[in-house]
Amino acid sequence: MTTPRTFRIAAIPADGIGKEVVAAGRQVLDALAADSTGSADAFAFDWQEFDWGCEYYARTGNMMADGGLEQLKDFDAIYFGAVGWPTVPDDVSLWGLRLKICQNFDQWANVRPVHFLPGVVSPLRKADDTELDWVVVRENSEGEYAGLGGRNLSGRGEGGEVAVQSSLFTEVGCERIIRFAFDLARTRTRRKVSSVTKSNAQQYGMVLWDDVFKRVAAEYPDVETESVLVDAMSAKFVLKPEDLSVVVASNLNADILSDLGSALAGSLGLAASANLNPERRFPSMFEPVHGSAPDIAGQGLANPIGAVGSAALMLEHFGLPDQAARLNVAIEKTTAAGVLTRDVGGTATTDEVTKTLIDALNP
Repeated sequence: MTTPRTFRIAAIPADGIGKEVVAAGRQVLDALAADSTGSADAFAFDWQEFDWGCEYYARTGNMMADGGLEQLKDFDAIYFGAVGWPTVPDDVSLWGLRLKICQNFDQWANVRPVHFLPGVVSPLRKADDTELDWVVVRENSEGEYAGLGGRNLSGRGEGGEVAVQSSLFTEVGCERIIRFAFDLARTRTRRKVSSVTKSNAQQYGMVLWDDVFKRVAAEYPDVETESVLVDAMSAKFVLKPEDLSVVVASNLNADILSDLGSALAGSLGLAASANLNPERRFPSMFEPVHGSAPDIAGQGLANPIGAVGSAALMLEHFGLPDQAARLNVAIEKTTAAGVLTRDVGGTATTDEVTKTLIDALNP
């Protein structure tokens, strides 16, 4: 009997539909692992769930436990749901949990594929007869989300307060994410990297970004390149998406563009992401792109496909590309069969989609 390779996963469902989609993803992953029993590449999952999030905040005044990062650091990966609830300010919930993990674990590469799935109607007419598939690579540790700045002078009275928010661009930070994008491009059918900039208006940080991009690009003569202003790139996502392969951008620009890409693919509920610490000094975190959706939470309407797609990215990170491919094929079979949740025009429940995904794992 082959001893399975066991991965220790910290599950953090957090808030709203995060709880539902993480539960669904765990079911699909456990079914996949069970099917590997006895094979040469058998694997299993050892789950530990953490109840951190806005409900935890209501009880304790903190989004995660004291010493939470120390508890997480020895896991093989983190499987995250969604954070946010109307009773907690968004900046408190985000910085207190998700960004706290990302920044302290130096998860500097955020990978967000944009997949157009069979059976899902895109609002983009070009998607009807054009093969579209690209990935957004987001700098995930600095840029506009560095958290530098503050508010002051409130003593002046109403209307007198001042807020300063500073973006941080370092040569090291720019180079490692740009180089990551080029290496990723070399694995794709079309070897092309599109850099997103705004150096016409942001003459320091984004000019540094541009300079680093040009320097790194010279080391990859086999990869096509272009540098596009963020506003023009927003238009390109809609008007000429067939020209995209790997899009690399700063923290804020990639955050916005990746949501646009997911919407063009049909729904944010479909979108997967990986927050990677490529050096593997810390665990990486895998999460669907969508939010906590308080309006549908607990009703069985959540789309689990983004969470399952994120699980596929986790399997790739673990060096299990064939198993990741099985998950992605199961996703395509499920959507092609018309088993769709409400956000993509269907009537299926979360549980119905989850069951179909598990059934679709086998030929």
